[in-house]
Amino acid sequence: MTNTKTFPLPEDWRDAVLVGRMDLGEGPTPVVVKEGRVFDVSAFAPTTAQLLEKWNGVPPGKDLGDIDDLGLSTAWSDSNGKVKLLAPVDLQCVKAAGVTFAVSAMERVIEERAKGVPGRAQAIREELASKIGTDIRKVVPGSPEAQKLKDALIADGLWSQYLEVAIGPDAEVFTKAPPMSSVGWGDYVGIRTQSTWNNPEPEVVIVVDRTGKAIGATLGNDVNLRDYEGRSALLLGKAKDNNAASALGPFIRMFDDKFSIDHVRNAVVELEIVGTDNYRLEGKSTMAEISRDPLELVKQTISEHQYPDGFVLYCGTLFAPTQDRDTPGFGFTHKEGDVVRVSTPKLGVLENRVTTCKQAPPWNFGIADLMKNLLKRGLLKA
Repeated sequence: MTNTKTFPLPEDWRDAVLVGRMDLGEGPTPVVVKEGRVFDVSAFAPTTAQLLEKWNGVPPGKDLGDIDDLGLSTAWSDSNGKVKLLAPVDLQCVKAAGVTFAVSAMERVIEERAKGVPGRAQAIREELASKIGTDIRKVVPGSPEAQKLKDALIADGLWSQYLEVAIGPDAEVFTKAPPMSSVGWGDYVGIRTQSTWNNPEPEVVIVVDRTGKAIGATLGNDVNLRDYEGRSALLLGKAKDNNAASALGPFIRMFDDKFSIDHVRNAVVELEIVGTDNYRLEGKSTMAEISRDPLELVKQTISEHQYPDGFVLYCGTLFAPTQDRDTPGFGFTHKEGDVVRVSTPKLGVLENRVTTCKQAPPWNFGIADLMKNLLKRGLLKA
């Protein structure tokens, strides 16, 4: 895993230009981190959506000092940290692409066939592996080869709506969370109280401005309820969009001569889960194995929709845990208190702790509240 000091920074943090939001006591404040120093840029742009819309290099701002000296607080610590690191986006729409890796595609098929019951998964997994093998990894979505594989799977009675978005011409793109609802580094992530089969999804998240241009990237945990979606794909909303179920951060790393879309394409995203029961699970997602290029996913997202405040796009994950945690054959599921760390060297570490959606801090600071706060602080301008 990536090691940092006080803050969960990229390994080359002195060379990185980072955009984020902090609560310094008055309310959400856009900041830019350059060469390790933090600049309050709220006078230039009171929201990160506006900051990224006007982005033309690091704007002027108030120097708050070296990032390692600020003191960072988490939702669960008793430390005296004065700064809370928020999700690095505010007004942007939070989108997600699903079933973008062959392994995760197969796991979605397994969920569907298991009807959300984890104990049925292993037998189905073995059956599909024996009939499909690794062929799906080699197929370019929407290609003639993909159509041939689809025809063969239909003939064998193995076709699924998940395979349609995995190898068909159209990607699965959905709205993960409303603007302002995502949590950041050091906060709780939520699992629906009734869920008995769920997992984190460690992902690279592309940041896109209002014109549709990809301008940076961050890390995400697209918390997923396998039992809900497995029962019916029409339960996708309940499986994905819940209180504290979208985690983003720690910062947006802006594309420049030190960090580009090619770094995203070749990123290895690591996952570490540590439970209060001494359980440990490690895994990784290799972006080079993604079925559709990240910019293709962006293109499909904006093909017939506009996002005037910009958007962020979870790119999907290769990671789908099958390791048994308790009962043999029931695979992995979260327990309260799990610490989840998503990391990759160029983007840093996103760390959260698991609780239920009902016990997580309620989302009660929306867009209207933000506007009132900014007006009170004298940051809104005509």
